[in-house]
Amino acid sequence: MFSVALLLLGAGSCVKCEQLTQPASISVQPGQTLTISCQVSYSVTSYDTNWIRQPAGKALEWMGVIWSWGSKDYASSVQGRIEITRDANKNIVYLRLSTMKPEESAMYYCARETQ
Repeated sequence: MFSVALLLLGAGSCVKCEQLTQPASISVQPGQTLTISCQVSYSVTSYDTNWIRQPAGKALEWMGVIWSWGSKDYASSVQGRIEITRDANKNIVYLRLSTMKPEESAMYYCARETQ
């Protein structure tokens, strides 16, 4: 067994932005479940929050969204293995992805919809 390294980045400095804070990196074994939290500076009940990933050398891939009103939509490529949840009191959005595969080693981002 080998570990799958998952590097994550939060938003940096910008003129007009929201702060999103994620862990620096996470490692999971293939077959295990990945859980990532994203602490945000906006109200998660006012804006939609997406999860996106980018494997090394590949394009960005949209994984799913939790809408401001609480409904969720997921990409067909991860359907059945993904769950996006949130804690509205703490403004934290969570990504849970089960049965991880080595090819899913990537940069994982949370991103707020512009409105």
